[in-house]
Amino acid sequence: MRAIRILLPTLLLAACSQPAPPAADAAAAAPTSPPTTTTTPSEDAPAAGMSPDAVATPAEAAAQTTPATAAPDATADSSDGDVRQRIERLLGDAPRYEAVFTALQKGVAAHDAKAVAALPLYPVNVNVGGKKRKVADAATFEREYDRIITADIARTITEQTFDDVFVNWQGVMLGNGQIWINGICPANDCTKAKVGIVTVQD
Repeated sequence: MRAIRILLPTLLLAACSQPAPPAADAAAAAPTSPPTTTTTPSEDAPAAGMSPDAVATPAEAAAQTTPATAAPDATADSSDGDVRQRIERLLGDAPRYEAVFTALQKGVAAHDAKAVAALPLYPVNVNVGGKKRKVADAATFEREYDRIITADIARTITEQTFDDVFVNWQGVMLGNGQIWINGICPANDCTKAKVGIVTVQD
C-alpha cells in the first residue's frame, strides 16, 4: 500500500505533462460544415432561355443579347415610304432605276441577250456557278449570256415586282441579291450618274 501511495503522485504528474495532440489531427477529427458561398446572378445564374445547368460567360451573354446582323449587302433598308421614295432618298433619280429594272425584265423575258448586255455598268461583277470574276464588256456578256443569266436568275428577275425591291445605300436588289442595280457618278458629278447592273450572282 505504501508503494502505491508513493507511485500515484508520480503517475498523475506524468499524465498531466503529456503533449497536446497536433493541431492538424484535431482539425481532421473535428467535423466541419461546408463553407457558405454567395453567387451573383450576373456571374453564375443561367441566362433566360438557357438550360438550368448552362451558365453563360460574360462574352456569351453579350453575344446572346446582341442581335445577329445580316450580310452587309442586305442591311440598312430604309422602310419609310414606297420604293421610289426610298430610292430618291438613298440613291437619287428613281425613274432611271425603274427604267433599268423594266428593261432588264423585258430583255430576260424575251431572252434578248443583246438588250440585257446593254444594261450592266462594265466591268460588272459576276459570281455564278462558283466562279467569281469581272465581265469586261457587253460583247463578252452577250456571248456568255446563258452562263451568266441562268434559269434560276432569270426566274428571279421575271418574278420580281419593282414595288417590292430591296433598297439600301448600295443600290436596288432583286430577289435575294441575284441582281444589284446602282449608279456611278462620273467625275464626281452625280447629276449625270449612270445607272445599271453592277452585280449578277447566284
